[in-house]
Amino acid sequence: MEITADVKDASLILIKQGAEARIFESTFVGRRSIVKERFSKKYRHPSLDSKLILKGLNAEARCMTKARRLGVTTPVLYTVDPVLHTLTFEYVEGLSVKDIFLEFGLHGIVQERLDDIAMQIGDAIGKLHDGGLVHGDLTTSNMLIRSGTNQLVLIDFGLSFTSTLPEDKAVDLYVLERALLSMHSTCGNVMDRILAAYRKSSKQWSSTLNKLAQVRQRGRKRTMVG
Repeated sequence: MEITADVKDASLILIKQGAEARIFESTFVGRRSIVKERFSKKYRHPSLDSKLILKGLNAEARCMTKARRLGVTTPVLYTVDPVLHTLTFEYVEGLSVKDIFLEFGLHGIVQERLDDIAMQIGDAIGKLHDGGLVHGDLTTSNMLIRSGTNQLVLIDFGLSFTSTLPEDKAVDLYVLERALLSMHSTCGNVMDRILAAYRKSSKQWSSTLNKLAQVRQRGRKRTMVG
């Protein structure tokens, strides 16, 4: 069942729609919150569609919860609604890392802040990977810096999964590297700083970074071939 016009609370404000989900701003027990609704795919059989949505919903909730247990800051998960296919979690006040890094290119932010954010990113990914969790969509849009504390908060675990394979972890890092190169080239060697922090955070960094070199090589070959 989807959130329809007659069911929606007046406080639900649509702020983003993607291929798999809609994101609303709302309130939960008097607190500002985010509601993520996974919606149906009309081309799928209704029974199969419902099972796949619930599977994805529960997997995302489990991965968010696991990340917090591993010491990675994520929004607090308030509730899971299997009927409306929604997750409700804490609203994080702050800017995305994407917006902050773009400011570095346009107006300049102090180098120390850039270094601090890079260190937090590498540290968080190292904790995830050592705990057997792959984020699956590591982009600067899915990282927030909480106002007041300057704490990194990872969001959107919709593509996350558990894995201990260095290959999966390397692809996770490669996705981030490509995002940084395409969107934040003015930030210089920020990926090098992230990887330096990753080495300090992860006990298994060596096997993952060896795989990353192979993943990069495959990526270059695909680019050359087209």
